[in-house]
Order: sequence, then C-alpha cells, then structure tokens
Amino acid sequence: MEGQQYQGELLAYLQSTMRAIEAACTSIQMHTNPAAAEATILSLSRSPQPYKACKFIMENSQLANARFQAAGALRDAAIREWSFLSSDDRNNLINFCLNFVFQHAGSPEGYVQAKVSSVAAQLLKRGWLEFSVSEKERFFYQVNQAILGSHGLQVQFVSINFLESLVSEFSPTTSSAMGLPREFIEQCRKSIELDYLKVFYCWTRDAALGVAARIIESDSGTDEVKVCTAALRFMLQIMTWEFRYSSNSVKNINIFSDAIRPDNTLLNRTECIVVQPGPAWREVLLSSGHAIWLVKLYSALRQKFSRDGFWIDCPIAVAARKVILQFCSLAGTVFPSDGGRLHEHHLLQLLSGVIKWIDPPDAVSKEIESGKSSSELLDGCRALYAMATVTTPSTFDKLLKSMRPYGTLMLFSNLMCEVLKVLMTKESDEETWSWEARDILLDTWTAILTTSSGSSENATLPPEGVHAAASVFLLIVESELKGACASVFNDDSASDYLHASISAMDERLASYALIARAATDVTVPLLTSLFNDRLSRLHQGRGIVDPTETMEELYSLLLLIGHVIADEGEGETPLVPNAIQRHFLDYVEAEKHPVVVLSSSVIRFAEQSLDPEARSSIFSPRLMEAIIWFLARWALSYLMSPEEYKEANHDSGLGSTNQIQSYGSKGIILKFFSEYGNGKTVLDIIVRVCATTLLSYPGENFLQGLTCCQLLHALVRQKNICVHLVELESWRDLGHTFANEKILFMLNASHQKSLAQTFILSTAGVKNSDTANQYVRNVTSHMTTYLAELCDKRDLRSIAEQPDIILLVTCLLERLRGAAGACEPRIQKSLYEMGLSVLKAILVLLEIYKHESAVVYLLLKFVVDWVDGQITHLEAQETSIVVDFCMRLLQLYSSLNIGKISLSTSSALLSDAETDKCKDLRALLQLLSGLCSKDLVDFSSDSSDTPTTNISQVVFYGLHIVTPLISLELLKYPKLCHDYFSLLSHMLEVYPEMVGQLNGEAFTRVLQTLDFGLHHQDVDVVSMCLRALKALASYHYKETTCGRPGLGSQASSGSHPTGELKGGILSQFLRSLLHLLLFENYSSDLVGVAADALFPLILCEQGLYQTLGNELIQGQVNPNFRSRLSNAFYALTSANQLSSTLDRINCQRFRKNLTAFLIEVRGFMRTM
Repeated sequence: MEGQQYQGELLAYLQSTMRAIEAACTSIQMHTNPAAAEATILSLSRSPQPYKACKFIMENSQLANARFQAAGALRDAAIREWSFLSSDDRNNLINFCLNFVFQHAGSPEGYVQAKVSSVAAQLLKRGWLEFSVSEKERFFYQVNQAILGSHGLQVQFVSINFLESLVSEFSPTTSSAMGLPREFIEQCRKSIELDYLKVFYCWTRDAALGVAARIIESDSGTDEVKVCTAALRFMLQIMTWEFRYSSNSVKNINIFSDAIRPDNTLLNRTECIVVQPGPAWREVLLSSGHAIWLVKLYSALRQKFSRDGFWIDCPIAVAARKVILQFCSLAGTVFPSDGGRLHEHHLLQLLSGVIKWIDPPDAVSKEIESGKSSSELLDGCRALYAMATVTTPSTFDKLLKSMRPYGTLMLFSNLMCEVLKVLMTKESDEETWSWEARDILLDTWTAILTTSSGSSENATLPPEGVHAAASVFLLIVESELKGACASVFNDDSASDYLHASISAMDERLASYALIARAATDVTVPLLTSLFNDRLSRLHQGRGIVDPTETMEELYSLLLLIGHVIADEGEGETPLVPNAIQRHFLDYVEAEKHPVVVLSSSVIRFAEQSLDPEARSSIFSPRLMEAIIWFLARWALSYLMSPEEYKEANHDSGLGSTNQIQSYGSKGIILKFFSEYGNGKTVLDIIVRVCATTLLSYPGENFLQGLTCCQLLHALVRQKNICVHLVELESWRDLGHTFANEKILFMLNASHQKSLAQTFILSTAGVKNSDTANQYVRNVTSHMTTYLAELCDKRDLRSIAEQPDIILLVTCLLERLRGAAGACEPRIQKSLYEMGLSVLKAILVLLEIYKHESAVVYLLLKFVVDWVDGQITHLEAQETSIVVDFCMRLLQLYSSLNIGKISLSTSSALLSDAETDKCKDLRALLQLLSGLCSKDLVDFSSDSSDTPTTNISQVVFYGLHIVTPLISLELLKYPKLCHDYFSLLSHMLEVYPEMVGQLNGEAFTRVLQTLDFGLHHQDVDVVSMCLRALKALASYHYKETTCGRPGLGSQASSGSHPTGELKGGILSQFLRSLLHLLLFENYSSDLVGVAADALFPLILCEQGLYQTLGNELIQGQVNPNFRSRLSNAFYALTSANQLSSTLDRINCQRFRKNLTAFLIEVRGFMRTM
C-alpha cells in the first residue's frame, strides 16, 4: 500500500520521519531524554506544510502516541497556514480527518479518535465563514449518514462524538485557541446556533430513538448502549448551550420565565442551567412528545435493570437523568403565550417520572442507607430545584395536585424533613448524601422564596407552602440545636460544628432565614420560646450543672435569630425585612409585638454580661461572639432607624390603630427602638457591652475584631445614631479608656486602627464644625503626644529595639492610620494638623527602624493614608509642605534601602527581604499616585494666580528616586508590578511632555521598564504599557506636525536596554511592537490596544516602518509568502480609506486593518 501511494525519495523521507516521531514518543514514555524528544515532535509541527508526513504517520504507524502527535501537528500547521491553503487543500484535510475517524471507528485507542475528531472540528470552524453552504452540506451529509446508522454502530458512535467536538469548538467557553478575533468567534457562534444546532439535535435524537428501542426490547450489546449514551450526552450539550440569537428578546415573557433568577450562583452549585432556546425549538422539544419519551425511556431502563444496583450510576443512566434535568429547566419564549398551560403540562410530564426517584422519601432514604446509590435521589432534588427556578411558587405547588391529594410543596417539605432526620442521626463529620441533598433543597427553597419575597407582594406562598415552611424550619431548629449539643462532647479537634466561624455558616443560615420568614407567624414566636427556655435553663442550673451544652444552644439560636429578623449589613444599610413588615399587623402594643419581644430578650441577655459574676460563669468568649455579631446585624436595621415611623409626632404616641396598621409592623418596631422610645437605652447598653468585650476578654482576637470592626462600625455608619452616641457617658468613658488604658494597647493592630477610625467617624454626630475638629484633636492628641515624646528621648536609639517600645510605636501608627483613613471635608483641618505634628517623628522613626520591616511599612502606610485624605483639600502653601515632606521621605528611604537585599545570603532570607521590600515599594508608589490626584481633583480655595507646586515634576522626580529600588526581579510580584505600571502609564498618558525633560538615567529606566512590561504575561500590564506608548507617540506626532519639538532628543536618539544604540524611544518600540505582534504569544484581547499604539508609532517613524517591512518581505524565500506579506503591509496602512490624521475614526480603521493583517500573515510568519 505504501508503494502505491508514495514512491522513491518521498517514501523514504516519510518513513524516516515516522520512525523519528515514533522514537520520540517512546522516549517521552520511557522518560529518556524527553527534551530532545519534545523538540523532534515540535519540529514536525512547525515545519512548513507537513501534511503528507502527518497523514503518512496517521495511516501507517503502529504506535498510537505517534498517530496522536501527528494529528496534533497537522492541526497546528493547518491553522497556521490556513490563509494560503487552497480551497481544495482545506476540504481535503477535513475530509481526511473525518474519513480517518470513520475508518478507525472500532479502534481501541479512543484518545486518538477523539484527537482526530477534535482536529476535524477545529479545521471546520477555522473555515466556517469561508465555506459555502454547499461545502458545509457535503461535510455534514457524511456525518448525517453515519449518525443514522448506515455504517454500523461504531461509526454511529464516533460520528456523534465528532458533533460533540464541533459544538464544543463553537462555544466560547470550550473552544480551542486559534488566535482569531472575537468578531470571528461570535459570527461562527451565531451561524451554528441559528442554522445547525437544531438539525444536529434532531439527528442525535433520532439515533437515540432507534438504539433505545433495541436496548429495551432485547438484550442488546454494549455498542447500542454506547451510542445511546453518546446521543444523550450530545443532547445535554445542546440543552446547556447559552442561546443568544434564537431565543428572541424576553419581551412578553409568560408567568414561568418571569420567575427565572437573574443570576446563576445557585444554578452552578446544583448543576442546573436555565435554557431558553426560543420559539424555533418549540416543535423539536415540546410538540413532538420528546419530553415524555425521555421520561419513559429512563423508566423502562430503570425497570429493566432494576436488579443491577450499580445501574443508577452507569453512563447511560446518568446521561438520561441529566437530560431530563435540563428539560425541567426549559424556559422563555420556547413556550407560547398561553398563560403557562403548555409549560405546566411539560413540567407535569417530567414530574411524573421524577417523582419515582424521591417518593416516598422515607422509603428512598432507607434504601440509600442500606447501600443503594444516592445519585437518583440527588438528581430528583435537582429536578425540583429546576422546576422551582422557572415557575412561581403557586404554579410549582399545583404541579403535583393532578396526581396526588397534596401539592408539590408538601412533597418537597416531606423530602427535606426526611433528609434533616437522616442528618440528625449521623455523627460522622464527613459529608454524606444527606449533606448534599440538604444543600440542594435549601437552594430550592431559596429559588422559591427569593421570588415570593421580591418586589411583587402578590407572589406569596400558598397556605400549604406556609405550613410546609413552618414544619421544615421546626426540624431545622431541632437539627441545629442537636448539633450544638453534640459538638460539646465531640473530642475531634476538627469538628466542623465547633470550629465553624460565623461567616462560614452564613450561607446556610441565610437559607434557613428565608424559610423562617415564609412563616413568621409561627417561626418568630418559636425562636422566642426556645431562646427564653434556654435562658431559664442557664440561670436555673447556674453553679449546679455544666452550662456548656446550653451555651452552645444559645450560640446557635442567636445566629438563627439574627438571620431571621435582620439582613446583612454589607453595602447599603439594610431595612426591616419585607416578610416582617407584612406580618403581625394585629399587634397594637409595641411591647407585645413578637419581633420586639424577641429583640428585647436578646438585648436583656446581652446586658447581663456587664455583671462580672455572670460574665465569669455564663458568658464565654464564644457566646459573646454570637451576642456581638447579633447586635451588629440587628442595630443596622432596627436601632434608631431613619425609616422609623415619621407620621406620628414624637410626643403624641403612635396614633390610631388604623394608622398603625396602614403603616405596617415596621412602624411599631422602629418606634419602639427609636430615639424617642428605647433607642438611647439600647445604645448605651451596646456601648457598655463593647467596652466589656474589649477590657474583659484579653487575647480574644475574633471577639474583639467583631466588636471593633462590625458592631462599633455599625453604630457610626448612621448619623442619627452618632448624634446620640457622642453624648453618652459610656461613649466618653470608652474614649478615655482608649487613650489611657494600657490594656487596649494590647489589641490586634487592625483592631487598633478600626477603633481609632470609629471614634473619628462618630464626629458625624457633632453638629458644629469647630466642635467636631476639637473632638478629633481630643481623640488624637494622645497619639501625637506619645509619638513626639518618644522621638524626643535622648536614649531612643538604645531603647528602640525593646519589644514594649516597638509595640507602642506600632499601636500608635495603627491608630494614626485609622484616624487618617476617616478623613472627611468637615474635619480635614484637624487631621491635617495631626499629621503635620508627627512628620518629624516619622522621619526619625524611619531612620531608627530601618531594619524593622513591619515598622517601616506602617510608617509608609500612615503617610499614604494621610496624604490620600488630605491632598485634594490643601491650599498651595500646605501642598508645598506635604510634597516637600514626601520627597524627603522618598530620599531617606532610598538612601537607607539601596542594596539591602543583596546583603542576604540565604535564599529564604532573600525571599523574605524581597517580600518586605515589595510591600514598602507598593506603599511608595501609592503615595506618588495619591499626589497625582491633586492635578485631577482640587478643592482648595486658592485663586488661579497663586503659585502652585508642579505635581507632575514632583511625581516624576519621585519615580526617579523609587525606580532604582525596583529591580526586574521585584516586578515579578504581581501587585507591585501592577501598581508600578499603573502609575507609570498614568504619568506617561497625562504628562507625555515630561518625558522630554528627563535626564538620561531616568529616561533609560523608563525605557527598560516599558520594554519589560510590553512582554509581560499579565494582559493588564501589557495593556497599560501599550496605552503609555500610544500617549507618547501621539503626543510626539501631534507636536511635530505643528512644528514643535515634541519629545525632542528622546524621540530621535537613545540607548536600548541592552546598551545597543538603536535610535530613539519611538523607533525602538516600533521594532519591538511589530516583533511582538508577528512572532510572539499574546492574548487576542490586546490586538485593539496594540493597534492604538502601533498607528501613531508608524506615523512618527514612517521611514523605519518601510525599512522594517521591506526587510521582512525580502526575508521570505517562498514567493507566495513574499507576495502575500507585501500586499498585507500595503493594506495595513491604506485599506479602509486610512489617512495620516490621528483621530478616532482613523484609529478604528487601523484596528480593522491590523486584525486583517494578523489573520493574513501571522500564521506563516511564526514558522520562519
């Protein structure tokens, strides 16, 4: 056969190549000289037109790995050389791959088949927009015939796999990289979605129908099962496609799709994706009875193989269930506007099959506990979730009523109760099926209840649903309390329950809260009863029985209560939950309102912690964590809320019953905890509890963090609370303690900062500006005084290294940072004075602690925070003082730290030193960035005639100082690298004229780092460098066009980073950018911004551009390549009516030209 196809020298060459590739594959497999072997394989891939060699190896090699590598080489070469392959060559390559797959359908090396299928799919996609309809039809005719079974089951199987590969290539999330622009990818996606996806689906559906019948009716072999599984898997792939073009817009959406969640957060966790294919798919998916066929197919298979316990997890069963799940997720305009009747019928058909997987829950649960796989039940839970996602609660509940005397919500409730019962009987910390089922069912509750508690108040749960929610929550509470008790006696140090932080439990507790809010009339009184019962137990057994178990129960109840009656405080200030506002309308007396009763119980309990005896016997640090967390969450919604009942005058009571009921439950609650009710008393209790946690629980970092960073911050977030806060004696006492008590200097550094910031933010409650500034001076005076006194000590150098002195300095700097970070225009003056008074001390401490990296970093960060808050408000004279100080700071740091890293000999010490220096340099770059903001935003009252500091000169000078400290090794730290190039890019974009004024040393450093950044792996860094180049080249071109020097000598002469003279900065980067675009690897996302930089560079250096182009053209040995490259260079600067004007329209035209240029030449240029 070989002699018939290839003869003479060609045959010898092909055989030699095949032996070399086989030897290389064997070497890699045996781990003998893998580098040389990889180079051999790579040489085949990179050689020009290696198609004959690749085909020869694929057809004749006995080594599967060699065939695999040859297929990969064929793919790489074809993609690279696509633009100059003839139409026949392209078609032949695709046909070769398809025929290879079909001819070797029975091959045991499935990975080779998959590789060749993938190659065929990629080549077909590469030419998709170029192939005519008839050419595509010829390809797909072969595939269709194979899928219909004309060539046997094995060919049928591989042809379906080919379609799977093809569709994967057209999906942006799974496609292979080809270096093509987004527009090309999107056009391919649109074409296949509109013209072929439905056709492919029908082919595989028909194939599944045929083989499924044989599987059910007879004892068919594995080939039929493989084909059916592949068909179902491909149908699933289509059903998870993100339809954009065939779904129409979601106008006139019906009742079902109205309830679709706007995000996929829960969908991802439950392996279910809402699919909206549009009206064109209605006949295929709905009218043809396809859904009921799927359900019957699975039921028949389930019955036939019921004796095989492993069958539930076999591929065909898993694939069938997943397709059914996706049918449950159908939504949108695929359903007609018939009031939801077809959609309801569709879901009812699916539910008739799914219900067998989960009902009766207790029997299914027992089977799983006896050894049956849980996969079917879990998929049943996911099916319920999918249905709940695409329906309203009332429709979801109604589905089951045509088959059972109860609704879907009752079945759902019973299922969840059974899962919770199983969880309560398990003592293992390992996640079992019941854990996963619980999480899926919680997501289902969330899908139901986030819809019903949204803006539409009519979309509420039916009565059966409310009862179901109450039953489930009762069992949830029982489960949580049992888990709390069990955790006390669990000796395992890794116990999930005991060591789970509040934040780690938030997600689950939030789902619990939604369920509770669906039945607040039952759940809020239940929580009150349970909480008071545990309090009674705690006090009755005090000193008699071990309270730990009860304390753990209280801990759990506090978390549950906090989630049920209040929302989290991240972002905007939360309001009273809607569910609570809509309920309890019959309560007129605030003292009897269930939420008031529950809140008051918790607050009174928290107040008991102020008693030293009770605190020592009852209030453990863990229990106090829950109390502080609850108070922080609760206060944001209820304490002196600005939403309190405004209709009634504060001294005239609540008014009539009708007024109260019309305003809702919220008015009663907020009035009770308002400034005119019990708000001030509660606020005072909270402040005293905060003081207690800070003073009486030393070393409890988490508890103190909750107090400083959550509870106290929650109080000062609202101005109406601050007004009363600053008048409290307890608040003044806490401030005095903060300034004078040594115990608070033992707080964690971040807590010191947060506490100082809290005191400054509380000035929002001080009405008079002068008084507010004096308040700030009073708060910060101890910081500045202690720091100044310390620096004035004659023996400071001898005592500076003592641990207590370092601790004092660290605490004071953190407090100063906190105060500086709370700057607002009203108190800017006093904070400026605070910073001004310690500037000398900062420089003294920087020199003394030059070897204490932690102290140095804090010094720098304080200056950064202070400058950020001050710079935009400063007058000219004040700005000059601040800028002068910053320059002195930079110079001092530079003089103290140059060469510091090189002194380390150990690699570990070197790494630590680099990390510390990286943090310092980031702070200095942030300082310079902060100074830049003065030119962008200036709130000073100076007139335009007042002499001002030239910020651009200062920042460039600062860069000149800092840049020598930033080595290329340090730029490998991502955050430092991003900060540096962000600042450099900003400076070059906003002040390009300053480049011409830099001295030779500073200019060379800028050139080096830009060159480094241009070849960086981080797309953002490269993009920033390209924007900087665009700014420089555009500035120079526009200036020289007007007869001005532009960048002057820097544009025409300079040195390359290697030291070689290659012209000015613009000519160097024209060479570098062209080389990058033609020969190096980069993200396709950079093509647009690269075009924006290349266009002005070409305009500035037109002679060099012509020279570089001619060099590249003359370097092409192949005449075809030379001609194509010449035409491409010509089109780059002339196509689309491009002119030499540097405006927006021309930049857009050049973007299009560059994209076409790269598609045309980059493939073959990279092989030269």
